[in-house]
Amino acid sequence: MREQKKTAASTVRDMTQGNPLKQILGFALPMLLGILFQQFYSMVDTVIVGKFLGVEALASVGATSAINFMINGFVIGVTAGFAIPAAQRFGAKDYRGMRRYVANTAWLSIAFSIVMTAVVGALTWKILVWMKTPETIIEGAYHYIFIIFLGIPVVYLYNVTASLIRALGDSRTPVYFLVFSSLVNIVLDYVTIRWLGLGVSGPAIATVISQTASGVLCLIYMRKRFEILRFEEGETAFRYDLCLNLCGMGIPMGLQYSITAIGSVILQSAVNTLGAVAVASVTAGEKINLFCCCVFDALGGTMATYAGQNVGAGKVDRIIQGVKAATVLGIIYGVAAFVLLFTFGGYLPLLFVDAGETEVIRQAHMYLSANSLCYFLLVFVNVWRFAIQGMGYSAFAILAGVCEMIARALVGFVGVSTFGYPAVCFASPLAWLFADCFLVPAFWHCIGRLRRMFAGRS
Repeated sequence: MREQKKTAASTVRDMTQGNPLKQILGFALPMLLGILFQQFYSMVDTVIVGKFLGVEALASVGATSAINFMINGFVIGVTAGFAIPAAQRFGAKDYRGMRRYVANTAWLSIAFSIVMTAVVGALTWKILVWMKTPETIIEGAYHYIFIIFLGIPVVYLYNVTASLIRALGDSRTPVYFLVFSSLVNIVLDYVTIRWLGLGVSGPAIATVISQTASGVLCLIYMRKRFEILRFEEGETAFRYDLCLNLCGMGIPMGLQYSITAIGSVILQSAVNTLGAVAVASVTAGEKINLFCCCVFDALGGTMATYAGQNVGAGKVDRIIQGVKAATVLGIIYGVAAFVLLFTFGGYLPLLFVDAGETEVIRQAHMYLSANSLCYFLLVFVNVWRFAIQGMGYSAFAILAGVCEMIARALVGFVGVSTFGYPAVCFASPLAWLFADCFLVPAFWHCIGRLRRMFAGRS
């Protein structure tokens, strides 16, 4: 009786029933808004740095993007994986088991965040040197990214709480807190640079403070709002078997991000050899590109929860229906985005640099055009990969990440030295193509395994 009462009183979305397309849209749109705001305040960092501190400062921040993605991407992947068992238990209506997974997610997140902060902070300068960061920008790059890495615990806090909230079908609330933290971040960017004169360290400090705010708000909300998450005696205890299962879900997803990012680090190292103008061009182009890719990120995050809940409910055919619907939505958006970026992409870099920086503007437009032309490949990377993860086969994500890493590494080691900057523009599309060649057959393989598993139970 208590479990039924808790469920009714909770703000949750059951994605195992109703029209798949409507469920996906209803879940993805609030998530999209949150991701847009996340990218928005990241973009504002870059705009303020570029406009107020100049091209070299912009390059300093941009030179850290690959290593930032490698570390923070691991955190995002791990926490998304940690939420999958909770989503599956929720779909199976096993609320006691779900709460045990939530508790052990907290224990693991604390341990991971402490170890990562210590190790990454100690190695930051060496990594920047290894990446051949130009001498003119390496000091600024270090000051920026070291502060960002000190905030790894709050990145865990936000992403764990937001992932668990979404696992229960509530994709709206994390958005509200992101909107608030985005506004805080923008104000602090301006204050730290224009009033306090902190240079590139200012936006890093602003980012950590705003992430702390959103994480704390998510934690407070989760504790007060979700009766279904109010623990009973014995449910908060550390469980080795549950932690092992959580690591089996989370670590492969985290490694998938990090392995993918290793290719990006190699590529960034090659871009650094082309000079500050090329680094600034990629920085401006990639910020715009990431903003436009938020739709694919939202669809991917939605499919992880959607697939997780439907696996818990044993509805394999419904997973296929949802993946097809999300894929069609993504392709339609990708075509529209290419038309807009190809037509107006030459004006967007003016957000970051003055009109006199014609070479930065030209190269950034080239970067945007090449990437958006291949957005249809990215649809499969996000939608099909996250569906596989939601089904519980996170190890496949590592192999997809390896495919992306190989593609970017090939461009970094061979392409840039042979073809120069144009090779950089097609590095991500090549990585998406490599990943798709693995993910599409892998998805159908996982579907077959699930069908055999559920047939064996009946």
